[in-house]
This record gives sequence, C-alpha cells and structure tokens, in this order.
Amino acid sequence: MTDRKKQLEMLATSFVHAFNNQDAETAMFIVADDAVFEDPRGGRHAGKDAIRKAFAPLFDGSLGSPYFSDDDLFIDADTGKVAASWELQITVEGESKRLRGVDLLHFCGQKLTRKLTYVKAETPLYLN
Repeated sequence: MTDRKKQLEMLATSFVHAFNNQDAETAMFIVADDAVFEDPRGGRHAGKDAIRKAFAPLFDGSLGSPYFSDDDLFIDADTGKVAASWELQITVEGESKRLRGVDLLHFCGQKLTRKLTYVKAETPLYLN
C-alpha cells in the first residue's frame, strides 16, 4: 500500500470515527474551509459553516447516538478519492433505524474538499 493510500485510509477512518465519538471538532478539522457536501436529499452545503450546520443533527443528540459501521473502502490514491460504504444506526422519532449508504470523499492533501452522500431508501424520493 502506498503512503498516500494509507494516508487517505487514515483520513477517511478518522472522519467516520469522529461521528461515532460525537466529536464535531475533529470531523470539522478534516473538512476544508471551501468544501462542498451534497447530502442524500439533494441539498448542497458549501463552506465549512454550512457543512457544520448540515452535520449538526449527527452531533447534537437529535438522532440519538448515531453509529456508522464501516463496510467497504475503495481508495484511488492518484486522485485523492475514497468510496466508503457504511451502515448507520440512528433514532428517528423515537424509533431505531438502520440506513445503508455510500460516501464519495474527495481529498486535497489532508483536507476533505467534497463529500457526496448516497443512501438507500425504501421509496425513492421522486415517488413520494
């Protein structure tokens, strides 16, 4: 494994662990000031402040104690891109839920510059 591939694996893993440890500061330390986050509902959050606000429910307890279980991790060291599949345990309206999804993470150096999140849904949004 190349040094860059190891570095990207460490960055992606640290980012996920920050969510599992309810550590918003570590998660946001990894995010670049001008990063973009595209959420599973099609929302686009540009800049660190907007991303922090979008991530808030995962840190403020409104979704219980969210926990991401790692699944697969695919790393392209040459482009700085990571595809990470996961399962998320959250609480929605008092009910425990499990979601499966994939994050496409783009890194420049040691900073996350783009996060695209895709989640499986029982019913596609366009059918609601």
